[in-house]
Amino acid sequence: MERYYQPEIECASREQILAWQNERLVKQVRHVYDHVPYYRKKMEEKGVTPDDIRSVEDLSKLPFLTKADLRDAYPYGLCGMPLSQCVRIQSTSGTTGRRVVAFYTQHDIDLWDECCARAIMAAGGTNEDVVQVSYGYGLFTGGPGLNGGSHKVGCLTLPMSSGNTERQIQFMCDLGATIICCTPSYAAYLAESINEQGLRDKIHLKAGIFGAEAWTQEMRRDIEKALGIKAYDIYGLTEISGPGVAFECSAQTGMHINEDHFIAEIIDPDTGEVLPDGSKGELVFTCLTKEAFPLLRYRTRDICVLTREKCSCGRTHVKMSKPMGRSDDMLIVKGVNVFPSQIETVLLNKGYAANYQIIVDRVNNSDRLEVQVEMTPEMFSDTVTHITAKERELVDALKAMLGIYAKVTLVAPKSIARSEGKAVRIIDKRKLY
Repeated sequence: MERYYQPEIECASREQILAWQNERLVKQVRHVYDHVPYYRKKMEEKGVTPDDIRSVEDLSKLPFLTKADLRDAYPYGLCGMPLSQCVRIQSTSGTTGRRVVAFYTQHDIDLWDECCARAIMAAGGTNEDVVQVSYGYGLFTGGPGLNGGSHKVGCLTLPMSSGNTERQIQFMCDLGATIICCTPSYAAYLAESINEQGLRDKIHLKAGIFGAEAWTQEMRRDIEKALGIKAYDIYGLTEISGPGVAFECSAQTGMHINEDHFIAEIIDPDTGEVLPDGSKGELVFTCLTKEAFPLLRYRTRDICVLTREKCSCGRTHVKMSKPMGRSDDMLIVKGVNVFPSQIETVLLNKGYAANYQIIVDRVNNSDRLEVQVEMTPEMFSDTVTHITAKERELVDALKAMLGIYAKVTLVAPKSIARSEGKAVRIIDKRKLY
């Protein structure tokens, strides 16, 4: 039986959703124009005023915001409320330039918690569940978001944060956690540790809510099998609130975007032109209900597809596909766009675990791509000849997927550092800037 946290919203008619969006967009544009001088200046430069925005149809008249704008406006330039009414900040774990700092009023946090509650109930959660939140806490949005959502549903919440795997497993067994929330790479690591310790029959998990990094359908199936759960995707970004912007339902055919709070567009990343539903392009979000950090037309750089096909779960909100890569930090190797998810798909299809690193270098002005892959324990005892043959097999499979040659090096099991947060998949040694 499908469960909803707010059925009257999650299953609202398309007419009702559009009415909410039209009303809230007009109000939000006025709020931003009046209280965010940085964005007002961008509107003035584009020759648009709040009076020009009467409905969602007018959205494309507004200017885009990018991560560069967030850095330029750091720290307070995009804050839409007096600091006396802001109660929290969250921040991205960005490694370049200034960090992105997002502000929240208590109302913003309440709405964010509701979005995460919807995700937990879509994964089958009720107030009878024990939710182990193993995303990082602190400035990172993963822990606080799912923590708040779990409270809203009424679950017993274990605020574990990431790391300390022994304690994670002990609490999971002793307290009977039924839902685990963490990054997919950490879920895979937990599964590996649980099975190594022979504790598979001591855990009571039924579902996992995984996000914050790219993962493939093959990795989903591996985690589901290893932990005996159903694995659900969740999507979000600090700039827009955090996890819970979109979430998977029982159908697992894309993530429902909470359209009463966010308008999603797909644009051509090169021209900025809005593309029709079903087109692959860059995802853009407009926040309809955020008070303290109300971003309009924020370019996520995530590449995906939107679909409005009727969903078997009964929810009526538009669905986004799993991000298919990034328009900014995808790898361009020898002029070819390379997404780590493509490489992961090949490895998992060939029976390898999702423990790998992609190393890109430039030698004599020519790009070199190497993929280091951990062998399975069974393979480790193979002869050098057999291992070389396995490497050649992967080289051919990667060439078929990517269209370019990648050197493959099979390394010993457990020799690639495990991640307790976001896995470091790519080492780019090229000096591209």
